[in-house]
Amino acid sequence: MRRNRNFLLAIILTVILALPKVAMAGEEGELSESKTDKLIQDAQNPIANLVSVPFQNNFNLGFGPKDDLQYVMNLQPVMPIHLPEDWILIVRHILPIMSQPWPLARGGIGDLTTETFVTTPQFGPYMFGIGPAIEFPTASYEELGGGKFAAGPGLVAVYMKGKIMGGALLNNLWSFTGNPKRDDLSVMTFQPFVCYNLPKGWYLSSAPIMTANWYADKKDRWTLPLGGGLGKLVILDKMPVNITVQGLYNVIKPSYQADWDIRLNIQLLFPEK
Repeated sequence: MRRNRNFLLAIILTVILALPKVAMAGEEGELSESKTDKLIQDAQNPIANLVSVPFQNNFNLGFGPKDDLQYVMNLQPVMPIHLPEDWILIVRHILPIMSQPWPLARGGIGDLTTETFVTTPQFGPYMFGIGPAIEFPTASYEELGGGKFAAGPGLVAVYMKGKIMGGALLNNLWSFTGNPKRDDLSVMTFQPFVCYNLPKGWYLSSAPIMTANWYADKKDRWTLPLGGGLGKLVILDKMPVNITVQGLYNVIKPSYQADWDIRLNIQLLFPEK
């Protein structure tokens, strides 16, 4: 446990020390303040008209019966598809790449989830989206996934005004086929998010991912993290890159799940010219 804590602290310290240097490296290519604010809001908006490739690195501290370290990197490419009358279809894939010490020491990919949202044109400061999500049993090992196909509806609402962008995403997936030896699934995911822009591309952000496993025992049903962090939009070799570091503490969690999630998100942005 001590070695894992030292490893995590070394990563956090490296990120803290590197972030200002990355910010300075991108100063030559900085956008105007209005364009920076708009791009940050689009980067944080799950239904924005923006192609992006986030690499969400989660360092989960206190995982398992021996309080070890679990690492999960979610690869989350996002592709908007234009529809008539300014409607947009947003397609997002979420592929976890994992390394965990318990219940068996395993590393590999988890279950792939594909989310789709048909989004309305913007109404004043508001945007809305609705659509299905489906989970595929692609995990490398049994310990890294649920072993079931699952599907369900998703909803998202976004508010944008001035330097503030906020909203929430909600979905619930039910298993409908798959390995008959694995437990059925009914899992809700709720993610509120808020972003407040600061000068020179910096911003404050909070995006905890709350879950409820409806088939689990009551004491192991909910995961409720709270926290937030700091981010910066930089231009590296003419490419906008959004970098966020957050610390999230699980106030409520299932047995043997992590106490803390230190999240480092590196998001490559491809805005329309």
